[in-house]
Amino acid sequence: MARRASKRKAPEKDDYLLKERKKLESYVFDKRTLLLLSKMINKGILKSVDYPISTGKEANVFRASDADGNYLAVKIYKIKTAGFIKKMAYLEGDPRFKSIKNKDREIVKLFARKEFKNLQICERAKVHAPTPIYLSDDIVVMSFIGERGIPYATMDMVGPRGEKDLDSILKDIRKMYRAGLIHADISEYNIMLGKVPYLIDFGQGVVLDHPNSGKFLERDVFNILNYFAKFGIKKDFEKTLKWITT
Repeated sequence: MARRASKRKAPEKDDYLLKERKKLESYVFDKRTLLLLSKMINKGILKSVDYPISTGKEANVFRASDADGNYLAVKIYKIKTAGFIKKMAYLEGDPRFKSIKNKDREIVKLFARKEFKNLQICERAKVHAPTPIYLSDDIVVMSFIGERGIPYATMDMVGPRGEKDLDSILKDIRKMYRAGLIHADISEYNIMLGKVPYLIDFGQGVVLDHPNSGKFLERDVFNILNYFAKFGIKKDFEKTLKWITT
């Protein structure tokens, strides 16, 4: 039986801040990361790093602030992780990255650079996604997706709100396709729900010249349609794919 569009609510602000503050207190930056962040502060890009927005196997994302009091998101890729080795298929074959050194640090830096470039494409195509601001080695600074200093909940936390969410996501997939980009990892975990859905986590994104771009696009469309179908919001896969690619 299909579920109805979700009415679950995002966490309350005070509860969220307390939880994230405890995360930050337990997090320790290595010397190299501290040096890179310090340089960004000296350049005026950052004023402070506040607390973790999300923690993952491959990267941690922190809320930060600039000198004008604007919130930013700082994504710090992890050097020591096996996850990137499993994702080499997204890097190899991308014509933007032909020379790949088989070293952990260099591979991670390439994924950070890849995400930054993909966000630049999204910005030009007016896709609902974070705006790229600054890149330094394995650190990507981007716009903060949230309200009153609290990041929007991801779709897996609160569920879809109706067909308008699906339509918005599909329009963004189409915009990306027309701009020559495939996200390659769209799911309810990589969508934040503000007034409209925002796509995040573009490290795996590939250009159309990538040999597996067609397969990745089909997977993105299938996954998002399958997720919404669980809530009774259905669209035909073949018709949707044709609409995106024409």
